[in-house]
This record gives sequence, structure tokens and C-alpha cells, in this order.
Amino acid sequence: MSASSLSSDEAGFDRVLGFTIPDRNARGRIVRLGPVLEDVLASHAYPVAIRQLLSEALTLTALLGSLLKDDGSQLTMQAQSEDGIVELLVCDYRSGELRGYVRHDAERLAALEAMPSLSALFGKGYLAVTFDIGESGQRYQGIVPLEGDSLGEACEAYFAQSEQVPTLIRIGVRFGRGGTVAGGMLVQHLADGEEGRERLHVRMDHPEWEHVAVMAGSVRDDELVDADLSLEDVIWRLFHEEGEIRVEPSARAGEGLPL
Repeated sequence: MSASSLSSDEAGFDRVLGFTIPDRNARGRIVRLGPVLEDVLASHAYPVAIRQLLSEALTLTALLGSLLKDDGSQLTMQAQSEDGIVELLVCDYRSGELRGYVRHDAERLAALEAMPSLSALFGKGYLAVTFDIGESGQRYQGIVPLEGDSLGEACEAYFAQSEQVPTLIRIGVRFGRGGTVAGGMLVQHLADGEEGRERLHVRMDHPEWEHVAVMAGSVRDDELVDADLSLEDVIWRLFHEEGEIRVEPSARAGEGLPL
């Protein structure tokens, strides 16, 4: 399984930006991958449909992995099917390094349309998300059916079922002469842990979350993959009417938080 490390560059690639919207009890991550993505994809002669799938998976892995705080922690995402064209997709994130691999049936894939659906690729499958926490050595894993139109939707179901955290995920991928670019955004409603109050994360229809979900859901694919548009600018476009947007303290203005 090929690997590549992420670090910020001047073009705005291979970086993640964390943010919170305090008045709405929400947090998020936005990421854009470029050279690192190409490094992983170049290790195998994947057809376009598989390149698309793996690009989405690596973007998701970067988003989820960047939620980990402890050194040495690892996020592994695995999608598997017994009867699908894609037999195995696995990606992991550890200390800023991304790895990914897809095993598929090339002959069956060639018989399909150019960009088959998720169900056409996997048939009946499942998605497993595993968090290995470095300092404590604890492992948390959730498994959900591989359903929906995209891996992002399947991950949303994971957070709803396994973590009970309302989550919105958007991913865009662009192929071009300059290489493959992928961008993604993850936004979540934070739990309210005060005693005597209902925990917000058990209310998927909380008005604060509904508002954030509408705003975040309006992001366009071209905004996520446009290197001329900084990650900070994307967040500002979506949430500039909010009272306050906090960028992660470790993310310097104009540079972002390296994965």
C-alpha cells in the first residue's frame, strides 16, 4: 500500500484547516490534496473510476485522521465486499502520512459505464472506521453498511450510528493536465456535556445544526478543488454571517494546519 506525507505548500495543496463556530456549537475540517494524492495514485495503473474512488477515500481519511490529537494515533478506513467489483479499499492516516490501496476486478469494471455508482462497484459491502489512540492504546471501531451514493454519505452514517454525532461531508475531485486534485469538508455538531441538559448530539434536528448543515451543504465542488481559493476563503464564503469563526490555534493565517 503506497504512502505519502503531507505538508503545506504555496499552492494551497496538501493541507487541512480546522475551525469552530462557537455560536452554533459546530466544528469542522477542510482539506485540499494535490501532490500527495498524485503520489499515492501513481503507484498503480488504476482506471479512472478507481482513481475517483481512491481520491474520495484519501480525502475522507485526511479529514477523519486530522481529528486525532495524540502523537502516534492512527485512523484506518476500510470498505470491503464479498461479491463486488471492488473487493477491498483501505486507507490510513498516521502522523501526517496518508496511504491507500484498492483491489478490484478489472474485467468486470471494464464492462460498466465510465463512472459507476458506489453500489455498482461494491454490491453489498460494509465500511469500517477504526481509531487507534496513540497514548492510551485504546481502539475504537464502528462498522456500517456501505450504503448511499458516495463514501462521504457512508461516513455520515457511521458518525450518526456509531458516534451519534450529526455530520455533514462534502468531497470534490478534479482530473486535469496538472494532475488530480481533491478537496473535502467535514462539519459536525458538538455535544453539550453540561449536567442536567440534553446532549445536543442526540438531536439530529437541532435548529443550530440544521442552520450549519444548510450553509455547509452549499459548498460547491469547484470551490473545494480550486487552489487559487484558499481554504480560509472557502470557510469565509460559507459562514461569514456568523458572529465568530475560530481557526485552529496551530493554523497560521494563510498557511493552514499541515496534516
